[in-house]
Amino acid sequence: MPSSPPLAPPDAWRAAGVALLNLSGLGLGYVLLRRRLPAAVCWAATAALLLVALPADADGVPGAALAGYAVLLLLAAVHGGIVGRRTRLAWPGRAPLAVLLGVALLAVPAGGALWYQDAHHEAVEQALLDRLDRADRLVQASGRQPFTTAESGYRSALAVYRDLATNHSGSRAAGRVPDSLRTYYTTVGAPYGRQEYCEAVEPLKYLRTVPDAMPKQQLGSLARWPDDRLATSLYECGTQRLTAGGTDWDARFGDLLTTFPKSAPATKVAPALDSAVAKAEKDVRGGQPCAAVERLRDLDTRIGGLSKSSGDTDGSLAKAAGRAGRSGDAGEYACGVAQYKNGDFDAAQKTMEQFVADNKNDGNVARAKKIAIAAEVAQTLPQAGKQLPTTASGGSISVTVKNDSPHDVTVLYTGPVTGSFTLKACGGCTSYTLADTLLTGFKPCNDSGKDYPQRTLSLPVGTTYFVHKPNGGSTTPASDTAKLRSGYIYTECAYTTRTLGSSY
Repeated sequence: MPSSPPLAPPDAWRAAGVALLNLSGLGLGYVLLRRRLPAAVCWAATAALLLVALPADADGVPGAALAGYAVLLLLAAVHGGIVGRRTRLAWPGRAPLAVLLGVALLAVPAGGALWYQDAHHEAVEQALLDRLDRADRLVQASGRQPFTTAESGYRSALAVYRDLATNHSGSRAAGRVPDSLRTYYTTVGAPYGRQEYCEAVEPLKYLRTVPDAMPKQQLGSLARWPDDRLATSLYECGTQRLTAGGTDWDARFGDLLTTFPKSAPATKVAPALDSAVAKAEKDVRGGQPCAAVERLRDLDTRIGGLSKSSGDTDGSLAKAAGRAGRSGDAGEYACGVAQYKNGDFDAAQKTMEQFVADNKNDGNVARAKKIAIAAEVAQTLPQAGKQLPTTASGGSISVTVKNDSPHDVTVLYTGPVTGSFTLKACGGCTSYTLADTLLTGFKPCNDSGKDYPQRTLSLPVGTTYFVHKPNGGSTTPASDTAKLRSGYIYTECAYTTRTLGSSY
């Protein structure tokens, strides 16, 4: 007996039928040839492909798996065709019928591929919709946080919207992006809707950058949505902080005038600043004039800077700044009076001296000079500051002040009359020792051979406070309280002693 069945006559139709049946991926060509092992290999390969491909997801089937399966099918078709050319089929008896069956069964992989393509497309659509939903939820969650904390979340969501709109423009998710963007804008700009204008500034500035990242057709009118809201927020925030005495109102107004110079809120800036200057001017006459003067100084500086940086075309800002500066200068007098009455004599002296320097033609200059003198006296004799000095002068009592000192001496006095003068240094006079001053009968200004520099005053009855202030050396002022009465002639003498911390 032969070792194997005899070969059949060559038949091209039979070979083609087996090849086509193997191309279906079911290994039917090998089944008809009674080749169990190759058929099992085909079944295993098809099953493995189905395990990898199903259920269909957005990632699809790995390319290596598809390439390997296609190579296997081609090898099975070629091998089956070669074997089937000389091997009889178990069924059907006629080879053309096998060809027709193979052609018909090719619909199985073709239909499966079409079905899988649709399933994969739907899986991709669902994955994109899921991304969109996650981005929407991220926007919603970020809306419950302060903008500084939420900004990164907003940017992440915007990146998803941009990717969907540009890289998946035909998807259902991309069709929903415009609606998501409208929600995005209203969520980011929510502080404006709550009239939290200062909190709305940064989110609205951020929204003005969105058109740089998103296609214009996706935004439509949203591209201009933040503009009016930002202009209003800048004005309202600046006004709130101006009224509250904040420090950055000028930055808000500066942004407004630079970014939206022709907007309606921009036209309100100059009147708002005029109103702030007027209020500070009124406060100068109130209970805290020094704070009002400081406020006017600040307004002068900030409005002036705003005028230079924002293009003050009509000069209204420069005018408001000038008014604030002039009012601040004039208000120094009221501030100095308040400081004097509150016993802050050092500050009162400095304020009045500055007022005199800044306002040489002001009607209060004469009295300001008197208050500055009295304030300086009161720093040595606090009781001298109990009454605010007047501009009165003269009196019926003669008081002569002599200088027995080698230094020029400025004499300050206040009481019913306030004034000051300087006595030249005494030629030939020297400082006394402490021992000299302790001797019985010590009398300075009593040497008939010396020509003491002197000056005689006419003062009213009452208490006058004197301070002798040396103009050289390391000496400190000396003081005297003189209760002047009618019928007497008084003499004041200035001299120096040589001690540590020399004094008059």
